[in-house]
Amino acid sequence: MTHKQKQLIQKLIDTRSLTTEEYTQLIQAQDTKMRAYLAGIARKIADQVYGKTVFIRGLIEISNICKNDCLYCGIRAGNKDCMRYRLTPDEILTCIHEGYRLGFRTFVMQGGEDAWFTDAILCDLLKTIKKQYPDCAVTLSLGERGEESYRNLRMAGADRYLLRHETADKPHYQQLHPKEMSFDTRMDCLQSLKQLGYQVGCGFMVQSPYQTAEHIAKDLKFIETFQPDMCGIGPFIPHKDTPFYNQMAGTLEMTCFLLSIVRIIHPYVLLPATTALGSIDAQGREKGVLSGANVVMPNLSPANVRDKYMLYNNKLSSGPEAAQNLQELKQRMAAIGYEVVVARGDVKR
Repeated sequence: MTHKQKQLIQKLIDTRSLTTEEYTQLIQAQDTKMRAYLAGIARKIADQVYGKTVFIRGLIEISNICKNDCLYCGIRAGNKDCMRYRLTPDEILTCIHEGYRLGFRTFVMQGGEDAWFTDAILCDLLKTIKKQYPDCAVTLSLGERGEESYRNLRMAGADRYLLRHETADKPHYQQLHPKEMSFDTRMDCLQSLKQLGYQVGCGFMVQSPYQTAEHIAKDLKFIETFQPDMCGIGPFIPHKDTPFYNQMAGTLEMTCFLLSIVRIIHPYVLLPATTALGSIDAQGREKGVLSGANVVMPNLSPANVRDKYMLYNNKLSSGPEAAQNLQELKQRMAAIGYEVVVARGDVKR
């Protein structure tokens, strides 16, 4: 590392802040040595805040029906080859019952923007979950909804909401989404969620089509200023039935590098080692944790629908990605010195 790079890294560690231009310089200069150094710093910070623990969330993919036509997504409305499904509330409750038995105390209900899941249906479901499992946290990841809807869901018992911003650069956002979707609406939704008292998660794709170092720098600056409770960062992986089918996938190295930076600038963030990371590398989960991540989300969805929620090619849903193989996940985390803990795993502020 050059003297200037060392100065930048020291400023990052000391102030948890860089200018967008400085983030760009760091991204452009990253190499094996720098990645390893920042991973060590990030891991030390995560250990100081959360200990040598990894929180688990039970992921339930409730529907792959979506009104949107995002250019990168395998369940986009325009994909006529996607085999659609929607779980009933009873099926979702069965997944939660199984997850609770296995030891999960946080459940993540994720899905496309499916109009069938009205406020009335979701609120009834949330109230039932909270009544039956009062010691559990519920996270929703159901896309853009109105402020009143977010308020209703919060009052019914939703604790957290994940809404990835995908990119903090407006022109880049439009390159990834149809013209009907708005960067400003996405940002307004994130602000509404924060104001309503959710633990809020944002996040972005690493090395998505048209992405530059400057775009990533804007993402890091947004995370630095927005201060999300959770942040999902995963490599872009193409899907065969999307306009981006022939684009290059993001790399493990760049993703882990950015995980480390996010941990350094925001020590308290809940930072997943994502399914996408595990999908591009057999040790992706472990490498993410060793770079500063502290959350994993095994799949609790019914086995007969897991291969239908195919956001990108070769998305994992079995092996250590399956909630039923929790023991294997525990063993893999123990092998790198970390313990999978049974807890709600709320953010420390």
